[in-house]
Amino acid sequence: MGVVNVTPDSFSDGSLYASTEQAVAHARRLIEEGADILDIGGESTRPGAAPVSLDEERRRVLPVLDALAGRAVPLSVDTRKPALMAEAIAAGAAMVNDVTALTAPAALEVVARSPVAVCLMHMQGEPGTMQENPAYQDVVREVREFLAQRVAAAERAGIARERIVADPGFGFGKTVEHNLALLRSLGEFRSLGVGLMAGLSRKAMLGRLTGRDPRDRVHASVAAALLAVQNGAQIVRVHDVAATRDALAVWQAMKNDE
Repeated sequence: MGVVNVTPDSFSDGSLYASTEQAVAHARRLIEEGADILDIGGESTRPGAAPVSLDEERRRVLPVLDALAGRAVPLSVDTRKPALMAEAIAAGAAMVNDVTALTAPAALEVVARSPVAVCLMHMQGEPGTMQENPAYQDVVREVREFLAQRVAAAERAGIARERIVADPGFGFGKTVEHNLALLRSLGEFRSLGVGLMAGLSRKAMLGRLTGRDPRDRVHASVAAALLAVQNGAQIVRVHDVAATRDALAVWQAMKNDE
């Protein structure tokens, strides 16, 4: 999954693709690099980020969706606003990627009455304050239980299990130690019975481990994506599509030759 941030303040590529033209050109590059799906977002959810109004998020996202609709890869909309979910689905989005796991009023209903896929993500707190003091008794158990509850809620709302993907939410209300525990134990999330997505690309935990700035975390991001796939992730959400695909191709060739 290639990341298309139509924002001025995303932690890694804020302002680089903030216009419709820049975002569409970037999306086309990611398709050429081998992205299987594009995730288009108009609101930064980095630690400390301020909320964006519905009108502003709509202004950023919908023109990009319109320009890319009908391309060779499906489009995902990264939003927590049910109204934008509905508009994006009408514009051709094939997936909703929600950092709040469809907990907003009417979010479950919007997705349930459509045919699209959905990614349910775990986040402790909200983006503005989530990294101030994240705490868990058992991060793997608590995140897995939350996601199990949200999968059950989605099914009760009429969303078939095969349409659901779960994401443990690396960096969303977690310390480096929490993130590493989740990465190490990703295999345990298979018990949810849904697809599993991991988004570690260029995140602060990799900066803490390597001392590098976001745009210099390509190698660490590729390593993290490879580990996530080895441990059970079926989708990796990445900024650096070509580099990640190359690493996974080598790993897959080794697996096929065993």
